[in-house]
Amino acid sequence: MITERASFASDPAESRGRLHVQPPSPTRTPFQRDRDRIIHSQAFRRLMHKTQVFISPRRDHLRTRLTHSLEVAQIARSIARTLGANEDLTEALALSHDLGHPPFGHTGEQALHSVMQGFGGFDHNDQALRVLVKLERSYPQFEGLNLTWETLEGVVKHNGPVLDGRDDDGTTLPTTLAWFNSQMDLELWAQPGIEAQIAGIADDIAYNHHDMDDGLRAQLFDIDAVSAVPHVGTAFESVRRDFPGLDWPLVVSETVRRLIGDMVADVLAETRRRLEEEGVETASDIRRARRAMVAFGETMRENERALKEFLYANMYRNPAVEDQRRRGAVVVTTLFERFLADPTLLPTAWQRSLSGADRASTARVTADYIAGMTDRYARDEHERVLRA
Repeated sequence: MITERASFASDPAESRGRLHVQPPSPTRTPFQRDRDRIIHSQAFRRLMHKTQVFISPRRDHLRTRLTHSLEVAQIARSIARTLGANEDLTEALALSHDLGHPPFGHTGEQALHSVMQGFGGFDHNDQALRVLVKLERSYPQFEGLNLTWETLEGVVKHNGPVLDGRDDDGTTLPTTLAWFNSQMDLELWAQPGIEAQIAGIADDIAYNHHDMDDGLRAQLFDIDAVSAVPHVGTAFESVRRDFPGLDWPLVVSETVRRLIGDMVADVLAETRRRLEEEGVETASDIRRARRAMVAFGETMRENERALKEFLYANMYRNPAVEDQRRRGAVVVTTLFERFLADPTLLPTAWQRSLSGADRASTARVTADYIAGMTDRYARDEHERVLRA
């Protein structure tokens, strides 16, 4: 279904521009250009070997940060097209939302945040912005990718406003705050644009159901166990009724497909209801709204919470997964402590960036280096520093 561009969609012709002025592309809009820069970045390629749930999975079909990001982008584009939002900006935000994740998933993030206490902490959303405005080096004229205001704003705020420059658990967001106070004021107090809201909810839809899929295929739990989540059990029953005798891998695939479809349909219905209720007509109306426009309805929100609770208890806290996480945390912590104590262990290019740096700056550069690592590279570096 082709939907005309809605009046509240972000218009590339009215973009607030880039920090560094560049001639327009003759073949691409500003948001298409942003998406392409993200796809061609080194940080995006490294997602191929970064943990989603399983650390360096040996099974070919288990997800990584890269496959997860691609799945989020697919769901997000579908929602954006149906609502008439800007698909290119939505895709750029979906593809870039996890660029700040360190190795070993949330365990790596927690370990980095712990060792960075006293140095500003660590947050993967703030780090994603740092990657895009500073760490990614692809152009001789400037640091970062020089993305549009709309893309940077969406990366920072795809989970909602960042009212005081801190995330939900109180972690300071140093890069976000610095850009809030710059000429590229990201309006942290305002709601994000609709494309960022779509990318954020597509992330929730993707990781809930695809993590469930991975957990079943890794045999951390079975269909009967996850069917204790009421709406999931109903979906499995409907598939078995429609396809009696179907092999279990196809039962899982079809059930996951239906569950995602149900969530997308619910988001579309609730979003349309809110847009009408708020009388939204422009992109500015979206940002000035008293609440997010893209959301689950009340029943689906409860369904999502029930599935999250099941996955937390039966997958994320599974002893096999926990053992991998503990090992990952040791790698990250050891690397940070060794590099901070002896910066000469860092690669030469990173050492050069530390010329005249104080301890806090050295800690941030060390965190940048570790956060950019893939799982396997972090393990290799861990072995190297232990031998040094």
